Amino acid sequence: MFRGSIPPLPTPFRRGRIDEEALRRLVERAIQGGSHGISVGGTTGEPGTQTLEERKRVMEVALEQAAGRVPVIPGTGALRLEETLELTRFAKEAGAQGAMVIVPYYLKPNQEGLYRYFAEVAKAVPDFPILLYNIPGRAGVEIAPKTVARLRRDFPHIVGLKHSSKDLEYLSHLFQEVGQDFLVFCGLESLTLPMMSLGAVGTIAATANWLPQEVAKLTELALAGDYAGARELHYHLLEANEAIFWDTNPIPLKTVLSWMGLLEKEWRLPLGPTTPEVEERLRAMARRYRLLEEA
Repeated sequence: MFRGSIPPLPTPFRRGRIDEEALRRLVERAIQGGSHGISVGGTTGEPGTQTLEERKRVMEVALEQAAGRVPVIPGTGALRLEETLELTRFAKEAGAQGAMVIVPYYLKPNQEGLYRYFAEVAKAVPDFPILLYNIPGRAGVEIAPKTVARLRRDFPHIVGLKHSSKDLEYLSHLFQEVGQDFLVFCGLESLTLPMMSLGAVGTIAATANWLPQEVAKLTELALAGDYAGARELHYHLLEANEAIFWDTNPIPLKTVLSWMGLLEKEWRLPLGPTTPEVEERLRAMARRYRLLEEA
Protein backbone atom coordinates (compact mmCIF):
# COMPACT_ATOMS: atom_id res chain seq x y z
CA MET A 1 0.00 0.00 0.00
CA PHE A 2 1.03 3.66 -0.13
CA ARG A 3 3.97 5.06 1.84
CA GLY A 4 7.02 7.28 1.51
CA SER A 5 7.27 10.44 -0.57
CA ILE A 6 4.38 11.17 -2.93
CA PRO A 7 4.97 14.59 -4.55
CA PRO A 8 1.84 16.63 -5.28
CA LEU A 9 2.57 17.84 -8.80
CA PRO A 10 1.65 21.33 -9.98
CA THR A 11 -0.37 21.59 -13.18
CA PRO A 12 1.78 23.26 -15.87
CA PHE A 13 0.08 25.75 -18.15
CA ARG A 14 1.25 27.28 -21.42
CA ARG A 15 -0.77 30.14 -22.91
CA GLY A 16 -3.69 29.21 -20.69
CA ARG A 17 -3.81 25.54 -21.66
CA ILE A 18 -2.52 22.49 -19.80
CA ASP A 19 1.05 21.80 -20.90
CA GLU A 20 1.05 18.02 -21.21
CA GLU A 21 4.72 17.81 -22.19
CA ALA A 22 5.75 19.70 -19.05
CA LEU A 23 3.48 17.52 -16.92
CA ARG A 24 5.20 14.42 -18.29
CA ARG A 25 8.57 15.96 -17.39
CA LEU A 26 7.42 16.51 -13.82
CA VAL A 27 6.14 12.95 -13.50
CA GLU A 28 9.38 11.54 -14.88
CA ARG A 29 11.55 13.74 -12.67
CA ALA A 30 9.63 12.64 -9.57
CA ILE A 31 9.98 8.95 -10.44
CA GLN A 32 13.65 9.20 -11.42
CA GLY A 33 14.26 11.08 -8.17
CA GLY A 34 13.13 8.09 -6.12
CA SER A 35 9.60 9.20 -5.21
CA HIS A 36 7.34 6.40 -4.03
CA GLY A 37 4.25 7.69 -5.84
CA ILE A 38 2.79 10.82 -7.38
CA SER A 39 -0.35 12.83 -6.85
CA VAL A 40 -2.03 15.21 -9.27
CA GLY A 41 -5.08 17.39 -8.87
CA GLY A 42 -4.46 18.31 -5.24
CA THR A 43 -4.13 21.83 -3.85
CA THR A 44 -0.74 22.27 -5.55
CA GLY A 45 -2.34 21.40 -8.89
CA GLU A 46 -4.87 24.29 -8.88
CA PRO A 47 -7.86 22.00 -9.48
CA GLY A 48 -10.40 24.70 -8.68
CA THR A 49 -9.36 26.59 -11.81
CA GLN A 50 -9.90 23.63 -14.15
CA THR A 51 -12.86 22.06 -15.89
CA LEU A 52 -13.76 18.46 -15.16
CA GLU A 53 -12.41 17.45 -18.56
CA GLU A 54 -9.10 19.15 -17.84
CA ARG A 55 -8.82 17.42 -14.49
CA LYS A 56 -9.50 14.07 -16.15
CA ARG A 57 -6.84 14.75 -18.78
CA VAL A 58 -4.27 15.57 -16.09
CA MET A 59 -5.00 12.17 -14.53
CA GLU A 60 -4.65 10.42 -17.88
CA VAL A 61 -1.32 12.05 -18.71
CA ALA A 62 0.11 11.28 -15.27
CA LEU A 63 -1.01 7.65 -15.49
CA GLU A 64 0.37 7.27 -19.01
CA GLN A 65 3.76 8.66 -18.02
CA ALA A 66 3.99 6.75 -14.74
CA ALA A 67 3.16 3.56 -16.64
CA GLY A 68 2.66 1.55 -13.47
CA ARG A 69 6.11 2.28 -12.04
CA VAL A 70 4.72 4.02 -8.95
CA PRO A 71 1.21 4.52 -7.57
CA VAL A 72 -0.72 7.50 -8.92
CA ILE A 73 -3.17 9.00 -6.42
CA PRO A 74 -5.11 11.89 -7.97
CA GLY A 75 -7.09 14.43 -6.03
CA THR A 76 -10.72 14.00 -7.01
CA GLY A 77 -12.55 16.24 -4.57
CA ALA A 78 -14.80 19.10 -5.63
CA LEU A 79 -17.35 21.33 -3.97
CA ARG A 80 -20.29 19.53 -5.57
CA LEU A 81 -20.73 15.89 -4.59
CA GLU A 82 -21.74 14.97 -8.14
CA GLU A 83 -18.42 16.25 -9.49
CA THR A 84 -16.47 14.43 -6.79
CA LEU A 85 -18.24 11.19 -7.67
CA GLU A 86 -17.60 11.68 -11.39
CA LEU A 87 -13.90 12.38 -10.89
CA THR A 88 -13.39 9.57 -8.40
CA ARG A 89 -15.11 7.04 -10.65
CA PHE A 90 -12.98 8.28 -13.53
CA ALA A 91 -9.79 7.85 -11.50
CA LYS A 92 -10.71 4.25 -10.77
CA GLU A 93 -11.64 3.47 -14.37
CA ALA A 94 -8.48 5.16 -15.69
CA GLY A 95 -6.28 2.88 -13.61
CA ALA A 96 -5.25 5.06 -10.68
CA GLN A 97 -4.20 3.20 -7.56
CA GLY A 98 -6.38 5.34 -5.30
CA ALA A 99 -7.93 8.78 -4.89
CA MET A 100 -7.45 11.63 -2.45
CA VAL A 101 -10.70 13.41 -1.58
CA ILE A 102 -10.58 16.79 0.10
CA VAL A 103 -12.91 17.83 2.91
CA PRO A 104 -15.53 20.00 1.15
CA TYR A 105 -14.46 23.61 1.37
CA TYR A 106 -16.26 26.95 1.85
CA LEU A 107 -19.56 25.46 3.07
CA LYS A 108 -18.21 24.48 6.52
CA PRO A 109 -20.30 21.30 6.88
CA ASN A 110 -20.92 19.68 10.25
CA GLN A 111 -19.54 16.24 11.12
CA GLU A 112 -22.71 14.38 10.13
CA GLY A 113 -22.61 16.10 6.75
CA LEU A 114 -18.97 15.15 6.30
CA TYR A 115 -19.72 11.54 7.18
CA ARG A 116 -22.57 11.33 4.68
CA TYR A 117 -20.54 13.05 1.96
CA PHE A 118 -17.58 10.68 2.24
CA ALA A 119 -19.93 7.71 2.64
CA GLU A 120 -21.45 8.53 -0.76
CA VAL A 121 -17.97 8.71 -2.29
CA ALA A 122 -16.96 5.40 -0.73
CA LYS A 123 -20.14 3.68 -1.92
CA ALA A 124 -19.54 4.93 -5.47
CA VAL A 125 -16.14 3.23 -5.74
CA PRO A 126 -16.16 -0.01 -3.71
CA ASP A 127 -12.76 -1.64 -3.21
CA PHE A 128 -10.95 1.50 -4.46
CA PRO A 129 -8.51 2.97 -1.91
CA ILE A 130 -9.46 6.44 -0.69
CA LEU A 131 -7.37 8.93 1.23
CA LEU A 132 -9.30 11.62 3.05
CA TYR A 133 -7.71 15.06 2.78
CA ASN A 134 -7.90 17.13 5.96
CA ILE A 135 -6.85 20.73 5.29
CA PRO A 136 -8.75 22.98 7.70
CA GLY A 137 -6.83 26.13 6.75
CA ARG A 138 -8.27 26.04 3.25
CA ALA A 139 -11.47 24.07 3.78
CA GLY A 140 -12.60 26.05 6.81
CA VAL A 141 -13.55 22.87 8.66
CA GLU A 142 -11.77 19.81 10.04
CA ILE A 143 -12.96 16.23 9.88
CA ALA A 144 -12.93 14.97 13.47
CA PRO A 145 -11.01 11.81 14.41
CA LYS A 146 -14.25 10.15 15.54
CA THR A 147 -15.81 10.87 12.13
CA VAL A 148 -12.76 9.37 10.41
CA ALA A 149 -13.03 6.29 12.64
CA ARG A 150 -16.72 5.91 11.80
CA LEU A 151 -15.96 6.09 8.08
CA ARG A 152 -13.06 3.67 8.41
CA ARG A 153 -15.26 1.19 10.27
CA ASP A 154 -18.08 1.37 7.72
CA PHE A 155 -15.89 1.56 4.60
CA PRO A 156 -12.56 -0.28 5.03
CA HIS A 157 -11.33 0.95 1.64
CA ILE A 158 -10.98 4.40 3.20
CA VAL A 159 -7.39 3.53 3.96
CA GLY A 160 -5.83 6.78 5.12
CA LEU A 161 -5.72 10.54 5.40
CA LYS A 162 -3.51 13.43 4.34
CA HIS A 163 -3.16 15.83 7.27
CA SER A 164 -2.36 19.41 6.24
CA SER A 165 -2.36 21.12 9.61
CA LYS A 166 0.13 22.06 12.30
CA ASP A 167 -2.05 20.30 14.87
CA LEU A 168 0.01 17.28 15.92
CA GLU A 169 -2.34 16.52 18.80
CA TYR A 170 -4.96 15.73 16.15
CA LEU A 171 -2.78 12.86 14.93
CA SER A 172 -2.49 11.36 18.40
CA HIS A 173 -6.27 11.36 18.79
CA LEU A 174 -6.70 10.05 15.25
CA PHE A 175 -4.43 7.06 15.80
CA GLN A 176 -6.17 6.36 19.11
CA GLU A 177 -9.48 6.20 17.24
CA VAL A 178 -8.47 4.29 14.09
CA GLY A 179 -5.30 2.39 15.02
CA GLN A 180 -1.77 2.52 13.69
CA ASP A 181 -2.56 0.66 10.46
CA PHE A 182 -4.37 3.73 9.11
CA LEU A 183 -2.17 5.38 6.46
CA VAL A 184 -1.54 8.98 7.45
CA PHE A 185 0.49 11.28 5.20
CA CYS A 186 1.92 14.60 6.25
CA GLY A 187 0.62 17.51 4.18
CA LEU A 188 2.78 20.27 5.66
CA GLU A 189 6.32 20.08 4.36
CA SER A 190 8.27 21.03 7.48
CA LEU A 191 6.27 18.63 9.68
CA THR A 192 7.09 15.44 7.77
CA LEU A 193 9.48 14.09 10.39
CA PRO A 194 7.39 15.08 13.45
CA MET A 195 4.30 13.44 11.94
CA MET A 196 6.19 10.31 10.94
CA SER A 197 7.53 10.00 14.48
CA LEU A 198 3.88 9.76 15.61
CA GLY A 199 3.00 7.09 13.06
CA ALA A 200 2.52 8.76 9.68
CA VAL A 201 3.81 6.62 6.80
CA GLY A 202 5.00 9.37 4.51
CA THR A 203 4.54 12.82 3.09
CA ILE A 204 2.73 14.49 0.22
CA ALA A 205 5.07 17.48 0.14
CA ALA A 206 5.41 20.05 -2.65
CA THR A 207 9.11 20.40 -1.82
CA ALA A 208 9.62 16.99 -3.42
CA ASN A 209 9.09 18.66 -6.80
CA TRP A 210 12.33 20.57 -6.17
CA LEU A 211 14.27 17.97 -4.19
CA PRO A 212 12.74 14.54 -4.83
CA GLN A 213 15.74 12.50 -3.72
CA GLU A 214 16.16 14.26 -0.40
CA VAL A 215 12.47 14.10 0.55
CA ALA A 216 12.25 10.43 -0.46
CA LYS A 217 15.36 9.63 1.57
CA LEU A 218 13.98 11.38 4.66
CA THR A 219 10.84 9.23 4.56
CA GLU A 220 12.86 6.06 4.00
CA LEU A 221 15.08 6.80 6.99
CA ALA A 222 12.07 7.56 9.21
CA LEU A 223 10.27 4.39 8.13
CA ALA A 224 13.42 2.41 8.93
CA GLY A 225 13.59 3.98 12.41
CA ASP A 226 16.76 5.97 11.66
CA TYR A 227 15.56 9.18 13.24
CA ALA A 228 19.06 10.60 13.59
CA GLY A 229 19.58 10.41 9.84
CA ALA A 230 16.07 11.66 9.14
CA ARG A 231 16.58 14.57 11.53
CA GLU A 232 19.69 15.63 9.63
CA LEU A 233 17.70 15.78 6.39
CA HIS A 234 14.82 17.52 8.17
CA TYR A 235 17.06 20.45 9.05
CA HIS A 236 18.74 20.40 5.64
CA LEU A 237 15.31 20.76 3.98
CA LEU A 238 13.91 23.31 6.42
CA GLU A 239 14.42 26.45 4.31
CA ALA A 240 13.10 24.80 1.14
CA ASN A 241 10.05 23.55 3.04
CA GLU A 242 9.37 27.03 4.36
CA ALA A 243 9.93 28.62 0.93
CA ILE A 244 6.91 26.77 -0.46
CA PHE A 245 4.80 29.13 1.67
CA TRP A 246 6.60 32.42 1.10
CA ASP A 247 3.57 33.13 -1.06
CA THR A 248 0.42 31.12 -1.75
CA ASN A 249 1.22 27.58 -2.89
CA PRO A 250 1.95 26.81 -5.77
CA ILE A 251 3.27 30.27 -6.68
CA PRO A 252 6.77 29.86 -5.17
CA LEU A 253 6.94 26.25 -6.37
CA LYS A 254 6.13 27.11 -9.98
CA THR A 255 8.37 30.15 -9.94
CA VAL A 256 11.45 28.09 -9.13
CA LEU A 257 10.45 25.22 -11.43
CA SER A 258 10.19 27.74 -14.28
CA TRP A 259 13.76 28.89 -13.62
CA MET A 260 14.78 25.24 -13.72
CA GLY A 261 13.26 24.97 -17.21
CA LEU A 262 10.60 22.47 -16.20
CA LEU A 263 7.47 24.53 -16.87
CA GLU A 264 6.24 28.02 -17.74
CA LYS A 265 5.80 30.56 -14.97
CA GLU A 266 2.07 30.57 -15.40
CA TRP A 267 -0.97 30.22 -13.16
CA ARG A 268 -4.68 30.70 -13.57
CA LEU A 269 -6.50 33.54 -11.92
CA PRO A 270 -7.09 34.37 -9.16
CA LEU A 271 -3.47 33.30 -8.58
CA GLY A 272 -0.81 35.68 -9.81
CA PRO A 273 2.94 36.30 -9.74
CA THR A 274 4.73 36.95 -6.49
CA THR A 275 6.60 40.12 -5.56
CA PRO A 276 10.16 40.95 -6.68
CA GLU A 277 11.23 40.67 -3.04
CA VAL A 278 9.96 37.10 -2.75
CA GLU A 279 11.51 36.22 -6.11
CA GLU A 280 14.86 37.45 -4.84
CA ARG A 281 14.57 35.26 -1.74
CA LEU A 282 13.54 32.29 -3.88
CA ARG A 283 16.54 32.72 -6.18
CA ALA A 284 18.90 32.78 -3.22
CA MET A 285 17.24 29.68 -1.74
CA ALA A 286 17.35 27.85 -5.07
CA ARG A 287 21.05 28.54 -5.47
CA ARG A 288 21.78 27.28 -1.97
CA TYR A 289 20.08 24.00 -2.83
CA ARG A 290 21.86 23.93 -6.22
CA LEU A 291 18.57 24.00 -8.09
CA LEU A 292 20.03 26.83 -10.17
CA GLU A 293 23.52 27.56 -11.32
CA GLU A 294 23.27 31.24 -12.17
CA ALA A 295 19.85 32.80 -12.60
